[in-house]
Amino acid sequence: MQTLSSRIVRIESLGDERGQLTVLEENKSIPFEFKRVFYIYGTIAGVRRGFHAHYKTRQALICVKGSCKVHLDNTKRTEEVELDSPNTILILEPNDWHEMYDFSPDCVLLVLASHLYDPEDYIRDYDKFIKVYSKS
Repeated sequence: MQTLSSRIVRIESLGDERGQLTVLEENKSIPFEFKRVFYIYGTIAGVRRGFHAHYKTRQALICVKGSCKVHLDNTKRTEEVELDSPNTILILEPNDWHEMYDFSPDCVLLVLASHLYDPEDYIRDYDKFIKVYSKS
């Protein structure tokens, strides 16, 4: 398995007295083609989401409203990332075990995924994740 690094990307917003506009484009601001879009909202205080990694799916996480934190673990490093701006994107690589938490009450977390949903693409057991990606 190839080890990739998840990273924060900041994109420019355009705006004036009328408001702001932020543009997301495949293979440009989002460094892959996306086939699935979903969003997480209404998360109850204290709840953590995610708890998985992938074999192939790359994702772009954008907190379009409110804020949340993301715990990342690629077997070589762990990191906590805060998403609190609609022009900050977390490019999440498949080899990162991720958990989203500390959602603000108004949080809307938009996710763009490189692949359609496939339950076989998910690694939901942490020990299996370590076995798959610790050799990378």
